[in-house]
Amino acid sequence: MAKKAPAPVTAPVKARKPTDAAKESALSPTRLRSSSLVDTRVIYCGDCLEQLRRLPDACVDLIYIDPPFNSNRNYEVFWGETKEKRAFEDRHASTAAYIDFMRPRCVELARVLKKTGSFYYHCDWHASHYVKVMLDQIFGENNFCNEIIWRRTTAKTQSYKLFPNNHDSIFFYSGGGDITFNRQFTPLSEERIAMHYGHVEEKTGRRYSLSDLTGEGTRNGETGKPWRGFDPTPKQRHWAQPPADLDKLDADGKIYWPEREGGWPRIKRYLDEQEGVLIDTIWSDVPPINSQAREALGYPTQKPLALLERITKASSNENDIVLDAFCGCGTALVAAQKLKRQWIGMDVSPTACRVMAKRLRKDCGLPEDESLWNIGRGFVVRDLPKTEAELRKYPPFEFENWAVVALGGIPNKTKVGDYGIDGRIFPVGTEPAALREGDLPLQEHWYPIQVKQKDKVGRPDIDAFETAMRRSKREKGFFISFDYSEDALREIDRFFKADHAVIIPLTVKEILDEQIARKLA
Repeated sequence: MAKKAPAPVTAPVKARKPTDAAKESALSPTRLRSSSLVDTRVIYCGDCLEQLRRLPDACVDLIYIDPPFNSNRNYEVFWGETKEKRAFEDRHASTAAYIDFMRPRCVELARVLKKTGSFYYHCDWHASHYVKVMLDQIFGENNFCNEIIWRRTTAKTQSYKLFPNNHDSIFFYSGGGDITFNRQFTPLSEERIAMHYGHVEEKTGRRYSLSDLTGEGTRNGETGKPWRGFDPTPKQRHWAQPPADLDKLDADGKIYWPEREGGWPRIKRYLDEQEGVLIDTIWSDVPPINSQAREALGYPTQKPLALLERITKASSNENDIVLDAFCGCGTALVAAQKLKRQWIGMDVSPTACRVMAKRLRKDCGLPEDESLWNIGRGFVVRDLPKTEAELRKYPPFEFENWAVVALGGIPNKTKVGDYGIDGRIFPVGTEPAALREGDLPLQEHWYPIQVKQKDKVGRPDIDAFETAMRRSKREKGFFISFDYSEDALREIDRFFKADHAVIIPLTVKEILDEQIARKLA
């Protein structure tokens, strides 16, 4: 295992003037803060530029970001906890627009990074060279540590005039001080063990290899003197360690003395004492996420947990603060939580924030609870939309997910061909406990949910939902929109009288004001 570096001693920093929110948090009588500067175990929903400006200077130990690439591609994917089919579009029209978007955010990230901290920027070939120049300007060329090459795929391009693009770049910068760095190793392969550790001690059964006890060149000091009748100087060599240390190694049984006459002693290197193969800047041992992977959520650029665990282990220690300003599906947060680090997450997508929250609850057993967070046990999600005006601006899929999840339901796995059912809600005690991602519920006891992002739902919308309820043989269903026409409400009454089936119309305002309990009974 890699030796852990000592925890860094952080010099006092001059923090920004705290915002009103920061003052309020600092005055909380119950909050057990892991840092005197910033709250952790918080997911912020919103543009990271705004969120970062609220943080004080030099408050984070490790930053990893995987922002949307400028690749000029569209992805048809199954995304999120619901595996909804949707378009994942690049957000920038050009490389210049992408860099202009990222520059102020990277400036803020550099500001909140401790001098003893580390920064990792994950990108692909489309804009990586421009990103590197930008980061050199912001963090300083002298603070550039490594370009890590992660082989993310073995796919081959169909073009006969290009080499396949099958790797991402991860740019690693320091905060300018004595950074935390714990060397990482991979286990030795069976082939390497068989080739290099072929010796086995009879008494202990321990495997070992043999290495030379001398180094090139002569020395005039202790390491150049004869030891046990062996003089390395005539061979233009010297002992790798002083004779006193060689005596101790021999006393510990770590010197091999050959039986043949004239054979020189050698040092035993036991297999069980080796740390493994030192990891360098080429990472080809971490496979990408595929659709069959257990951890796959369907996010188009989801990174494997092993990748983030490696970065987290290398550049932080337990209880250090990890920040991901473009969380996506939250892999960096899960890695930080499992490795006993503190963390802060940010993402502009409310759906992504909810996926992150579900993943932390499911994979880490961390409760999403304000009161538990106040005593240092849970986590919270901040700044989710709270007004009708905000929700009216949502993309249709985002709004649909918000509505179903806010009602306490499970969104449908697809948005195309859903037969008029956008989600399902289960009565208390009947919700499936172990649904695999994307599986349809098998329980018979559930109610359908239909969502329309309309100012006023009309009768045709209700007619379509009635058809869906008849097809699925449901006697109760929920409809969510901003408002309903009189014709729509009259049709709901007619449906009840004719089919003895109930449609409960809910407005966004009722959900936001938490006035839906009586209708859910």
